[in-house]
Amino acid sequence: MPLEPKTLGTALPETLPLHSALCRREAPAFQRAIQSGDDVVVACTQEKRLFGELATQTPGASSPIRFVNIRETGGWSRDAKHAMPKIAALLAAASLPEPDPVSTVSYNSQGRLLIVGPLDEAERAAALVGDALDVTLWAQGPGVAGGAQERRWPVIAGRIDSLAGWLGAFTLRWTRDNPIDLDLCTRCDACVVACPEQAIGLDYQIDSARCTSHRDCERACKVAGAIDFARAPQAFDAAFDLVLDLGAAPLIDWHAPPQGYFHLPGGVAHAEGLQTLLRLRELVGEFEKPKFFDYRQNLCAHSRNEVVGCNACVEVCSAHAIASDKERQRIVVNPNLCVGCGACTTVCPSGALGYTYPRAPDQGLKLRKLLGAYAAAGGRDAALLLHSQESGQALIERLGRRAQLGTAQGVPARVIPVGLFHAASTGIDLWLGAIAFGASQVAVLCTGEEAPQYLAALRKQMEIAQALLRGLGYTGTHLRLIEADSTAVLDAALAELRTTTQRLPATPARFAVGADKRGRLEMALDHLTGAAPAVQAEAPLVVELPAGSPLGAIAVDKDKCTLCLACVGACPSGALLDSQTAPQLRFIEKNCVQCGLCETTCPEDAVSLVPRLLVAPERKQPVVLNEAKPWACIRCSKPFGTQKAIEAMLGKLAGHAMFQGEALERLKMCSDCRVIDLYSATNEVKIAPL
Repeated sequence: MPLEPKTLGTALPETLPLHSALCRREAPAFQRAIQSGDDVVVACTQEKRLFGELATQTPGASSPIRFVNIRETGGWSRDAKHAMPKIAALLAAASLPEPDPVSTVSYNSQGRLLIVGPLDEAERAAALVGDALDVTLWAQGPGVAGGAQERRWPVIAGRIDSLAGWLGAFTLRWTRDNPIDLDLCTRCDACVVACPEQAIGLDYQIDSARCTSHRDCERACKVAGAIDFARAPQAFDAAFDLVLDLGAAPLIDWHAPPQGYFHLPGGVAHAEGLQTLLRLRELVGEFEKPKFFDYRQNLCAHSRNEVVGCNACVEVCSAHAIASDKERQRIVVNPNLCVGCGACTTVCPSGALGYTYPRAPDQGLKLRKLLGAYAAAGGRDAALLLHSQESGQALIERLGRRAQLGTAQGVPARVIPVGLFHAASTGIDLWLGAIAFGASQVAVLCTGEEAPQYLAALRKQMEIAQALLRGLGYTGTHLRLIEADSTAVLDAALAELRTTTQRLPATPARFAVGADKRGRLEMALDHLTGAAPAVQAEAPLVVELPAGSPLGAIAVDKDKCTLCLACVGACPSGALLDSQTAPQLRFIEKNCVQCGLCETTCPEDAVSLVPRLLVAPERKQPVVLNEAKPWACIRCSKPFGTQKAIEAMLGKLAGHAMFQGEALERLKMCSDCRVIDLYSATNEVKIAPL
């Protein structure tokens, strides 16, 4: 693998020692380095375990150690000799300090395992984990062999009403509706022999479709008393920490099931059977995972006044972790069900949901560092390849090995892999920020593990971002979604990135990525619009965007609008405003998140969304969308309401029996005069004399 220490050292800048056998004969150099107390970056991940063992055996070792892969990602490719700028970028990013720790979510498992499936398969699985876990079996028929004669574990059956929860907190609710009580059954098989219809299998439950109620089984079970056809169905519930589902159809059929739930259709013989059983044995005790999100209700555009506007996060979540609470004008995120995909934060237009693993400022700093070091080392046309840390990373490493063997091209020198916890955890704000920092392209690698709605969300976000860039005059294809489940597909997709030439801002941005999503997006837009080829000095530019864009305006039908200002009360982002001095509806386009609450709330259907980007100073200033003449009180001449609204009200109530004569005239008065007129009228019937 070619390496140029001087070129790399100049780009970083620091002196870089070059080692070819650091994990073997040159190990003392590593030990001396970690005794210095300075941060140590090892550009090898293959021997990470060995280096860790060396560190524990080295007296006085105090240096933080970080590892980075520059071999499969850079050195093992057909154009490896041009990969020095990328390697410099990877080393620079590895030298960044670790992000601040995030909050954690706790689980507590006592090892109470529920195994659901055919009784023979359930008992087979229980035999492999029963020494470590407290097992209960749910029988879904006898299976092939039926239950064993010896009852080693509690068995329950009936009709499952619901199964919900997560690791350490599953709740099973079921109804026992079979004449045979499994708690009383001794498995003497007398009922099986006595049944003339063979309606009783070795799961010791009666098949009601075959039973014709001879009651021979009930008479055969007099001693145990386990069979009673007159017994009423009973509802039960029980708590479990773990669930192993061996049924053909999963009880929880989510793309991302709760932690602690495992589905092995076909039983222990499943390809992942042994691995799952070993994993189950380990899930006893206390566990923690990161809390992957932050939620700020004050920014949420989900609902106002029990009217739902933005529902993007609820619809995209494959783990069923997000629910609507429109009565309280919010969403509710269950941290125990959240799997950390970050898709909800990607589609959130307001930034109410923020990803924390890592946080956006840390991610933005990493992207800026990567691209800055790449450019400093002489690199051009950098392309970022965002991928998951598990399957995405594994696929890239397999591609590197194939390139080393001469059967693939490998990761191109201009393509810089960037690991993410999940491929769906970044969106338009960071992508446009990367383009502003100097990336010519941003590609997101999906390997087939992603939920279908994640892919749809990523495509939509890329469509919006690409339309914005092209509307500003930046030609080429800046954003790509790569779907690859094999090294051959990935190799071809990476080679295809070179088929277009992207136009970019002349000068890369240097702004710091902030914690607020809208702020990050505005910073990127300011830089991109400031150097946009399509922007002219005097004429405003309007870039039409696809539906679902987080940017845009609203259109108001002035013939329908009565200036009731219900939309102002519904707007969660301060984009719609009223006026203190006159009946006006004002709008600040920069604040609009296109949530649709104004459109849904408007009683006259006078509001519609207009997804776009306006490149003009007016975008950040209040503009009047509609205004009307105020109505003057017919008694004191004080203005109240609008002429159009009062006239519409008079027209609708003129035929009502309660608003005739003087009552109708009072509708033309302000609230004070209306009360005075009521009490001063001489022809009104008052309740006091009655």
